[in-house]
Amino acid sequence: MAANGSKANRFLIWGGEGWVAGHLKTLLEKQGKEVFSTTIRMQNREEVLAELDRVKPTHVLNAAGCTGRPNVDWCEDHKEETMRSNVIGTMNLTDCCFLKGIHCTVFATGCIYQYDDKHPWDGPGYLETDPANFKDSFYSDTKGHVEEIMKHYTNCLILRLRMPVSDDLNPRNFVTKISKYERVVDIPNSNTILTDLLPASILLAEHNDTGIYNFTNPGAISHNEVLSLFKEIVRPSFTWKNFTLEEQAKVIKAGRSNCKLDTTKLVNKLKEYNYEVPEIHAAYRACFERMKAAGVQ
Repeated sequence: MAANGSKANRFLIWGGEGWVAGHLKTLLEKQGKEVFSTTIRMQNREEVLAELDRVKPTHVLNAAGCTGRPNVDWCEDHKEETMRSNVIGTMNLTDCCFLKGIHCTVFATGCIYQYDDKHPWDGPGYLETDPANFKDSFYSDTKGHVEEIMKHYTNCLILRLRMPVSDDLNPRNFVTKISKYERVVDIPNSNTILTDLLPASILLAEHNDTGIYNFTNPGAISHNEVLSLFKEIVRPSFTWKNFTLEEQAKVIKAGRSNCKLDTTKLVNKLKEYNYEVPEIHAAYRACFERMKAAGVQ
Protein backbone atom coordinates (compact mmCIF):
# COMPACT_ATOMS: atom_id res chain seq x y z
CA MET A 1 0.00 0.00 0.00
CA ALA A 2 1.11 3.56 -0.65
CA ALA A 3 1.56 6.04 2.21
CA ASN A 4 -1.87 7.56 1.55
CA GLY A 5 -3.55 4.17 1.80
CA SER A 6 -4.05 3.67 -1.93
CA LYS A 7 -2.77 0.64 -3.77
CA ALA A 8 0.93 1.01 -4.62
CA ASN A 9 1.76 0.91 -8.32
CA ARG A 10 3.12 -2.38 -9.60
CA PHE A 11 4.41 -2.52 -13.18
CA LEU A 12 4.49 -5.54 -15.46
CA ILE A 13 6.47 -5.11 -18.69
CA TRP A 14 5.49 -7.25 -21.68
CA GLY A 15 8.27 -8.09 -24.11
CA GLY A 16 10.72 -8.56 -21.26
CA GLU A 17 13.75 -9.44 -23.37
CA GLY A 18 13.28 -6.55 -25.79
CA TRP A 19 15.31 -3.38 -26.18
CA VAL A 20 12.73 -0.81 -25.04
CA ALA A 21 11.50 -3.19 -22.34
CA GLY A 22 15.02 -3.39 -20.89
CA HIS A 23 15.29 0.39 -20.76
CA LEU A 24 11.91 0.63 -19.04
CA LYS A 25 12.83 -1.97 -16.43
CA THR A 26 16.13 -0.22 -15.61
CA LEU A 27 14.38 3.15 -15.37
CA LEU A 28 11.63 1.87 -13.08
CA GLU A 29 14.14 0.11 -10.84
CA LYS A 30 16.16 3.33 -10.53
CA GLN A 31 12.96 5.11 -9.52
CA GLY A 32 12.42 2.51 -6.80
CA LYS A 33 9.24 1.18 -8.41
CA GLU A 34 8.01 -2.38 -8.13
CA VAL A 35 8.52 -3.89 -11.56
CA PHE A 36 8.25 -7.31 -13.20
CA SER A 37 8.73 -8.42 -16.79
CA THR A 38 7.48 -11.32 -18.87
CA THR A 39 8.11 -12.95 -22.23
CA ILE A 40 4.73 -14.68 -22.48
CA ARG A 41 3.25 -14.37 -25.96
CA MET A 42 0.50 -11.75 -26.03
CA GLN A 43 -1.76 -13.89 -28.23
CA ASN A 44 -1.92 -16.77 -25.70
CA ARG A 45 -5.01 -15.64 -23.81
CA GLU A 46 -5.01 -18.21 -21.03
CA GLU A 47 -1.32 -17.62 -20.29
CA VAL A 48 -1.79 -13.85 -20.36
CA LEU A 49 -4.68 -14.04 -17.89
CA ALA A 50 -2.69 -16.37 -15.63
CA GLU A 51 0.30 -14.01 -15.65
CA LEU A 52 -1.89 -11.04 -14.77
CA ASP A 53 -3.38 -13.04 -11.89
CA ARG A 54 0.07 -14.10 -10.71
CA VAL A 55 1.76 -10.68 -10.73
CA LYS A 56 -1.34 -8.57 -10.04
CA PRO A 57 0.01 -5.40 -11.69
CA THR A 58 -1.68 -2.02 -11.51
CA HIS A 59 -0.02 -1.08 -14.81
CA VAL A 60 1.06 -3.11 -17.83
CA LEU A 61 3.65 -1.62 -20.19
CA ASN A 62 3.40 -3.37 -23.55
CA ALA A 63 6.78 -3.12 -25.27
CA ALA A 64 6.27 -6.39 -27.16
CA GLY A 65 5.43 -6.79 -30.82
CA CYS A 66 6.88 -7.86 -34.12
CA THR A 67 9.13 -5.43 -36.01
CA GLY A 68 11.07 -8.05 -37.95
CA ARG A 69 14.74 -8.97 -38.07
CA PRO A 70 16.88 -7.37 -39.32
CA ASN A 71 14.17 -4.88 -40.31
CA VAL A 72 10.51 -4.55 -41.31
CA ASP A 73 11.13 -6.25 -44.67
CA TRP A 74 10.84 -9.52 -42.72
CA CYS A 75 7.16 -8.81 -42.08
CA GLU A 76 6.42 -8.84 -45.82
CA ASP A 77 7.17 -12.58 -45.95
CA HIS A 78 5.79 -13.46 -42.49
CA LYS A 79 2.37 -11.83 -42.52
CA GLU A 80 0.56 -14.35 -40.34
CA GLU A 81 3.21 -14.13 -37.62
CA THR A 82 3.16 -10.34 -37.84
CA MET A 83 -0.64 -10.23 -37.49
CA ARG A 84 -0.60 -12.74 -34.63
CA SER A 85 1.67 -10.48 -32.64
CA ASN A 86 0.85 -6.92 -33.71
CA VAL A 87 -2.90 -7.31 -34.09
CA ILE A 88 -4.24 -10.35 -32.25
CA GLY A 89 -1.66 -10.23 -29.46
CA THR A 90 -1.83 -6.51 -28.82
CA MET A 91 -5.63 -6.59 -28.75
CA ASN A 92 -5.71 -9.65 -26.53
CA LEU A 93 -3.35 -8.21 -23.91
CA THR A 94 -5.25 -4.92 -23.79
CA ASP A 95 -8.57 -6.73 -23.51
CA CYS A 96 -7.31 -8.97 -20.69
CA CYS A 97 -6.07 -5.89 -18.85
CA PHE A 98 -9.44 -4.20 -19.37
CA LEU A 99 -11.30 -7.16 -17.89
CA LYS A 100 -9.10 -7.04 -14.80
CA GLY A 101 -9.14 -3.27 -14.35
CA ILE A 102 -5.45 -2.80 -15.27
CA HIS A 103 -4.10 0.27 -17.06
CA CYS A 104 -2.27 -0.74 -20.25
CA THR A 105 0.34 1.40 -22.02
CA VAL A 106 1.08 0.32 -25.59
CA PHE A 107 4.37 1.41 -27.13
CA ALA A 108 3.12 1.79 -30.68
CA THR A 109 4.55 3.47 -33.78
CA GLY A 110 4.12 6.74 -35.64
CA CYS A 111 5.34 5.05 -38.83
CA ILE A 112 1.77 4.99 -40.15
CA TYR A 113 2.04 8.23 -42.12
CA GLN A 114 3.85 9.59 -45.13
CA TYR A 115 4.29 13.15 -46.36
CA ASP A 116 1.52 14.34 -48.68
CA ASP A 117 0.18 17.58 -50.13
CA LYS A 118 -1.46 18.59 -46.85
CA HIS A 119 1.55 17.47 -44.79
CA PRO A 120 4.77 18.35 -46.66
CA TRP A 121 8.05 17.94 -44.81
CA ASP A 122 8.20 21.68 -44.09
CA GLY A 123 4.51 21.94 -43.19
CA PRO A 124 2.29 20.89 -40.28
CA GLY A 125 2.84 17.54 -38.58
CA TYR A 126 0.29 14.76 -38.36
CA LEU A 127 -2.12 14.93 -35.44
CA GLU A 128 -3.23 11.99 -33.31
CA THR A 129 -6.66 12.26 -34.98
CA ASP A 130 -5.37 12.01 -38.56
CA PRO A 131 -6.13 8.67 -40.23
CA ALA A 132 -3.14 6.52 -41.17
CA ASN A 133 -2.12 6.99 -44.80
CA PHE A 134 1.02 4.86 -45.17
CA LYS A 135 0.30 1.44 -46.67
CA ASP A 136 3.61 0.52 -48.30
CA SER A 137 4.76 -1.65 -45.40
CA PHE A 138 2.80 -4.58 -43.99
CA TYR A 139 4.25 -3.82 -40.54
CA SER A 140 2.93 -0.26 -40.64
CA ASP A 141 -0.39 -1.40 -42.10
CA THR A 142 -1.02 -3.73 -39.15
CA LYS A 143 -0.10 -0.98 -36.69
CA GLY A 144 -2.42 1.54 -38.31
CA HIS A 145 -5.37 -0.86 -38.32
CA VAL A 146 -4.99 -2.08 -34.75
CA GLU A 147 -4.70 1.46 -33.40
CA GLU A 148 -8.11 2.32 -34.85
CA ILE A 149 -9.65 -0.39 -32.64
CA MET A 150 -7.37 -0.05 -29.62
CA LYS A 151 -8.19 3.61 -29.09
CA HIS A 152 -11.68 2.66 -27.93
CA TYR A 153 -10.41 0.78 -24.86
CA THR A 154 -10.89 3.02 -21.84
CA ASN A 155 -7.87 1.55 -20.04
CA CYS A 156 -5.41 2.03 -22.90
CA LEU A 157 -2.65 4.60 -23.48
CA ILE A 158 -1.12 4.46 -26.97
CA LEU A 159 2.31 6.07 -27.41
CA ARG A 160 3.54 6.46 -31.00
CA LEU A 161 7.34 6.17 -31.07
CA ARG A 162 9.36 6.88 -34.21
CA MET A 163 12.92 5.87 -35.01
CA PRO A 164 13.87 5.41 -31.32
CA VAL A 165 17.35 6.38 -30.17
CA SER A 166 19.24 5.31 -27.04
CA ASP A 167 22.39 6.70 -25.44
CA ASP A 168 24.46 3.79 -26.72
CA LEU A 169 24.96 2.10 -30.07
CA ASN A 170 22.68 -0.86 -29.48
CA PRO A 171 21.80 -2.60 -32.78
CA ARG A 172 18.16 -1.50 -32.33
CA ASN A 173 19.15 2.16 -32.04
CA PHE A 174 18.08 4.16 -35.11
CA VAL A 175 21.48 5.90 -35.20
CA THR A 176 23.28 2.56 -35.18
CA LYS A 177 21.17 1.39 -38.08
CA ILE A 178 21.68 4.39 -40.35
CA SER A 179 25.38 4.65 -39.46
CA LYS A 180 25.84 1.16 -40.90
CA TYR A 181 23.91 1.72 -44.11
CA GLU A 182 25.99 2.17 -47.22
CA ARG A 183 23.74 5.05 -48.23
CA VAL A 184 20.86 6.93 -46.56
CA VAL A 185 18.01 9.13 -47.74
CA ASP A 186 18.03 12.68 -46.44
CA ILE A 187 14.49 13.46 -45.31
CA PRO A 188 13.30 15.19 -42.11
CA ASN A 189 11.54 12.87 -39.66
CA SER A 190 10.22 12.84 -36.13
CA ASN A 191 12.43 10.83 -33.76
CA THR A 192 12.10 9.52 -30.22
CA ILE A 193 15.07 9.99 -27.88
CA LEU A 194 14.40 7.33 -25.24
CA THR A 195 16.20 9.16 -22.42
CA ASP A 196 13.75 12.03 -22.86
CA LEU A 197 10.55 10.12 -23.54
CA LEU A 198 10.59 6.94 -21.44
CA PRO A 199 10.35 8.84 -18.11
CA ALA A 200 7.37 10.64 -19.65
CA SER A 201 5.71 7.31 -20.45
CA ILE A 202 5.88 6.32 -16.79
CA LEU A 203 4.42 9.69 -15.75
CA LEU A 204 1.51 9.28 -18.15
CA ALA A 205 0.89 5.70 -17.03
CA GLU A 206 0.98 6.57 -13.34
CA HIS A 207 -1.59 9.30 -13.93
CA ASN A 208 -3.72 6.72 -15.75
CA ASP A 209 -3.84 8.82 -18.88
CA THR A 210 -5.43 7.18 -21.91
CA GLY A 211 -5.80 7.81 -25.62
CA ILE A 212 -3.23 8.36 -28.35
CA TYR A 213 -0.11 10.52 -28.10
CA ASN A 214 2.51 11.26 -30.73
CA PHE A 215 5.48 10.20 -28.62
CA THR A 216 8.46 11.95 -30.19
CA ASN A 217 10.62 14.95 -29.43
CA PRO A 218 9.15 18.15 -30.88
CA GLY A 219 10.24 18.99 -34.42
CA ALA A 220 11.83 16.94 -37.18
CA ILE A 221 15.43 16.24 -38.14
CA SER A 222 16.97 14.90 -41.35
CA HIS A 223 19.25 11.88 -41.56
CA ASN A 224 22.11 14.12 -42.69
CA GLU A 225 21.62 16.39 -39.68
CA VAL A 226 21.69 13.37 -37.36
CA LEU A 227 24.83 11.95 -38.93
CA SER A 228 26.54 15.36 -39.00
CA LEU A 229 26.02 15.68 -35.24
CA PHE A 230 27.20 12.09 -34.79
CA LYS A 231 30.36 12.88 -36.73
CA GLU A 232 30.94 16.15 -34.87
CA ILE A 233 30.52 14.74 -31.36
CA VAL A 234 30.98 10.97 -31.34
CA ARG A 235 32.98 9.74 -34.33
CA PRO A 236 34.99 12.41 -36.23
CA SER A 237 36.15 9.89 -38.85
CA PHE A 238 32.61 8.95 -39.85
CA THR A 239 31.49 9.37 -43.47
CA TRP A 240 28.30 8.52 -45.34
CA LYS A 241 26.62 8.79 -48.72
CA ASN A 242 23.09 9.68 -49.77
CA PHE A 243 20.69 8.26 -52.29
CA THR A 244 17.18 9.12 -53.47
CA LEU A 245 13.89 7.50 -52.46
CA GLU A 246 13.75 5.98 -55.94
CA GLU A 247 17.20 4.45 -55.50
CA GLN A 248 16.30 3.24 -52.01
CA ALA A 249 13.16 1.53 -53.32
CA LYS A 250 15.30 -0.75 -55.46
CA VAL A 251 17.06 -2.31 -52.45
CA ILE A 252 14.21 -2.70 -49.94
CA LYS A 253 11.15 -4.93 -49.99
CA ALA A 254 8.81 -2.73 -47.95
CA GLY A 255 8.43 1.03 -48.18
CA ARG A 256 9.65 3.24 -45.33
CA SER A 257 7.54 5.85 -43.59
CA ASN A 258 8.79 9.44 -43.65
CA CYS A 259 6.74 11.94 -41.66
CA LYS A 260 6.59 14.60 -38.99
CA LEU A 261 4.26 14.18 -36.01
CA ASP A 262 2.66 17.09 -34.19
CA THR A 263 3.59 16.88 -30.48
CA THR A 264 1.38 19.71 -29.16
CA LYS A 265 -0.93 17.31 -27.30
CA LEU A 266 1.98 15.53 -25.61
CA VAL A 267 3.83 18.73 -24.69
CA ASN A 268 0.71 20.28 -23.16
CA LYS A 269 -0.13 17.18 -21.15
CA LEU A 270 3.41 16.84 -19.78
CA LYS A 271 3.38 20.51 -18.73
CA GLU A 272 0.69 19.49 -16.24
CA TYR A 273 3.32 17.24 -14.63
CA ASN A 274 6.13 19.83 -14.90
CA TYR A 275 7.95 17.68 -17.45
CA GLU A 276 9.49 19.11 -20.61
CA VAL A 277 10.67 17.24 -23.69
CA PRO A 278 13.54 18.97 -25.57
CA GLU A 279 13.33 19.85 -29.26
CA ILE A 280 14.83 17.14 -31.44
CA HIS A 281 18.02 18.93 -32.54
CA ALA A 282 18.91 19.86 -28.96
CA ALA A 283 17.91 16.38 -27.82
CA TYR A 284 20.22 14.70 -30.32
CA ARG A 285 23.13 16.93 -29.34
CA ALA A 286 22.58 16.07 -25.67
CA CYS A 287 22.27 12.36 -26.53
CA PHE A 288 25.55 12.33 -28.44
CA GLU A 289 27.27 14.28 -25.66
CA ARG A 290 26.16 11.56 -23.23
CA MET A 291 27.55 8.94 -25.63
CA LYS A 292 30.87 10.76 -25.82
CA ALA A 293 31.07 11.12 -22.04
CA ALA A 294 30.44 7.38 -21.71
CA GLY A 295 33.25 6.59 -24.18
CA VAL A 296 30.95 5.35 -26.93
CA GLN A 297 32.57 5.38 -30.37
